Amino acid sequence: MMMTFAKRNIFLYFRDKTSVFFSLLAVMILVALYVLFLGDTTAKQLPNFPAKKALLMSWFMAGMLAVTSMTTTLASFGVFVDDRANKTYMDFYSSPISRTKLVGGYITSAVVVGFIMCMFTLIASNIFLFLSGETMLSFRDMLAVSGVTILAVLASAAMVLFLVSFFETSNAFATASTVIGTLLGFLAGIYIPIGNLPDYLQDIVKLFPVSHSAALFRQIIMETPLIDSFANAPAEVKNAFLYNMGVFYDINGNKTSTLFSVFYLCLTTLLFFVLSLFVMKRKNK
Repeated sequence: MMMTFAKRNIFLYFRDKTSVFFSLLAVMILVALYVLFLGDTTAKQLPNFPAKKALLMSWFMAGMLAVTSMTTTLASFGVFVDDRANKTYMDFYSSPISRTKLVGGYITSAVVVGFIMCMFTLIASNIFLFLSGETMLSFRDMLAVSGVTILAVLASAAMVLFLVSFFETSNAFATASTVIGTLLGFLAGIYIPIGNLPDYLQDIVKLFPVSHSAALFRQIIMETPLIDSFANAPAEVKNAFLYNMGVFYDINGNKTSTLFSVFYLCLTTLLFFVLSLFVMKRKNK
């Protein structure tokens, strides 16, 4: 029953072309900003080194995947808000399916939608790398990115579920979606490298879970360009670049590891799922 309900939600999401478009709007804005001036601005702020163009394109590609994992799961939960606003859930409550399975159906559909849209973005970005004459991601890297995508989508779905559990109307949800989509790139240090932000914004970026999704994507996608770029450079130069571009973060003087970011996303997923269930249980009393 839960999977059938999840299929219904996935169908409703993809049937609404406007919803699909707006779920990718933040990514489109990111692409437009990068093509128009962010790409050149970021490149000018860095010294010249080998494979610079490929490195920045990989950094940009990782940011797009992190943004997509959040915006598409957010749009998918629009079905949940619509059902609540239209009181469609009353029909579901009178059916044999339990409320736990209903919530599970919404979560499953959001995760599936987020994963599909991230894979679409990944394939489109890989094709763009090929057309630009850059090296495409290897099969091993694609698998690794797919694994990180699942984790990123789960964490995003948990945060979004907690957020939408407070919304009663579609208008409130649409407004919140617009605000989140606009701020997401800044909160995750994707529009501007974290090293160029003020200290207080850097602290926010390090706390925001999507930033750790972006860091994990960067560690995989930028691995080969990083080797090409800094093969003959001093270690301190390479480390400064890694911190400045958010490949790793400096927290209290300690360099975050891949395992730390994975653990942070797992903890985020668990924490927000528990909080969401608590809020929804209180609202249904």
